[in-house]
Amino acid sequence: MKKSELFFSIIQVFTDFILVVSAALLAFKLRNIGGVQTLIQKEGLYHIPFEQYRALAVLIAVVAVAIYAFEGLYQVRVTRKFWAETYSVFKATTIVVVLVMIGFFLQREWFSSRFIIVAAWGLVIFFVSFGRVFLHSLQKFLVTNKGIGVHRVLLLGLSEKMKYICRVIRVQKGLGYKVVEHMEYINIQKIKKVKEREGIDEVIVHETAMPDDLLVKLYDYCMINNITYKFIPSSRQTTRFEMSMFEGEPIIELLHTSLDGWGKVAKRCMDLMISVVLILCTSPIMFVVAILIKLENRHAPIVFKNARIGANGKEFFVYKFRYMQWKWCTTKKNPNWKEAMAFEKKLIKKQSVRVGPIYKIQNDPRKTWIGKYLERFSIDEFPQFFNVFKGEMSLVGPRPHQEREVEKYREYHRRLLTIKPGITGMSQISGRSDLDFEDEFRLDVYYIENWSIFLDIKILLKTPIAILRSRNN
Repeated sequence: MKKSELFFSIIQVFTDFILVVSAALLAFKLRNIGGVQTLIQKEGLYHIPFEQYRALAVLIAVVAVAIYAFEGLYQVRVTRKFWAETYSVFKATTIVVVLVMIGFFLQREWFSSRFIIVAAWGLVIFFVSFGRVFLHSLQKFLVTNKGIGVHRVLLLGLSEKMKYICRVIRVQKGLGYKVVEHMEYINIQKIKKVKEREGIDEVIVHETAMPDDLLVKLYDYCMINNITYKFIPSSRQTTRFEMSMFEGEPIIELLHTSLDGWGKVAKRCMDLMISVVLILCTSPIMFVVAILIKLENRHAPIVFKNARIGANGKEFFVYKFRYMQWKWCTTKKNPNWKEAMAFEKKLIKKQSVRVGPIYKIQNDPRKTWIGKYLERFSIDEFPQFFNVFKGEMSLVGPRPHQEREVEKYREYHRRLLTIKPGITGMSQISGRSDLDFEDEFRLDVYYIENWSIFLDIKILLKTPIAILRSRNN
């Protein structure tokens, strides 16, 4: 831990406290503005003396700081993006408001102060979020331009993952890292010399093919010298675990997913409710799209049913608006399906831009004029809301693949088939359209292992933004 990081964390606590109090007091002052005051008088709100309200604001600020700490907003070294930080502030502030409302309920004469509660809630989120932006910007400036708080890191391993991390650290100075040495193998004596010469704050190692005895020595050396030890896991090492005791012996249980038991029930309930709402809201759009597709070819189906592999390896039909010319659709209902399959294989060989068992054809010539727009804005996937309603898919999850693609899976890839496939997921909101299958697999495994209702909501909210951003790019 750097002293500058601890300093900024402490400053953050005091800054948040001051900003919460300021926001609460400003909400009180706003109440006395002409139009607002008239509205309040009509509602018959109880008047709190300013001195009493000020003391209450200080007390609430103390509670807010405690909730922020519980939410992890004062961790010494966390690299959150602006929206992730704001979302955490939003959640914590909402909890504070709920606690305040409970307090008002117990003090019935204050409970009707609705304007102050709502105004303070919004102002606190705004003040605290942008206060944090200012402090983070100042901290980033000191790291980038003055070298204050830079973490000196030693990298071990020459894998592609490690090379990527090395490039990112050297390009993005604002991350606060400096590579002091990049070694292929573990050499304790050489590491000691680097520490004496440059200093080492962290060691990041890719443990693949590293001898266990050297890894143990490296770990011991890091612990003795107060060096942070980090390693890059394989896709099968990221699972959560739980420690328990069996007759005095410690046992580690690798946890598959929270999507068991009540988690599965909660996700299904959310899927049902949201899918019904989405079907109702998008039905006018789907009606217009259906007419346009029919005008393109009266004899071809509007909805294309494509066989995919779902949870537990069961086959089902994914519904999509037909965005390709009917003669090139690979369904067996198409009299020309064998020729369509041969043409698709030819396109995959020549124009696929993805690595791995899953293909992605660039500049696909089979699309109709309307199909280009349907796929561009993901409107072709609207019928999948019916798949969700039927229980064949979920709103969020790994994308379903065709049988011929699943046959190319490696054994560990079949973990994707342990939950229902989804319309959107981690890879869809990652911001990258060039993900190869292994990267997509790792994101989906992360989702499976770290599932929560809040994660689903976060992915659903980010999906429209990701679609618009990728289309603009």
